[in-house]
Amino acid sequence: MATFLDDLAKTAGITSDEIAANLVARLDGIPMGRMAQPEETAELVYFLVSSRASYITGADYHIDGGNYPVV
Repeated sequence: MATFLDDLAKTAGITSDEIAANLVARLDGIPMGRMAQPEETAELVYFLVSSRASYITGADYHIDGGNYPVV
């Protein structure tokens, strides 16, 4: 993601922080106020491939800081 943002920033002629802020603004903001860290996604993947998740089937997990509204 960092490389992707760096490339976008270079193309736009702005900093990586500015491009990240623009991306978050385009998503109408993220309720948690930041993008996910890779470790946060990795923790769910680690759990799902473990034996502790052996009875989970057909589930959707949204790791988006609350951006996707779910009722």
